[in-house]
Amino acid sequence: MTWRKSSYSATEDKCVEVALGPAAKIRDTKDRSGGTLEISTRSWDALLSALCRPATLDLPEV
Repeated sequence: MTWRKSSYSATEDKCVEVALGPAAKIRDTKDRSGGTLEISTRSWDALLSALCRPATLDLPEV
């Protein structure tokens, strides 16, 4: 399993890492042995899509 972190992270220990396989595993770089969050790769893809999508606000017209 290969853990990867964002290329935008400027520090070694202030981000999260992800390992992709049959499931996506996510861990905190400050506490790598503290456990992981495991979600389906489908959920991981949905999360990334939502984060990369431009924000839309449903504000009432004035």
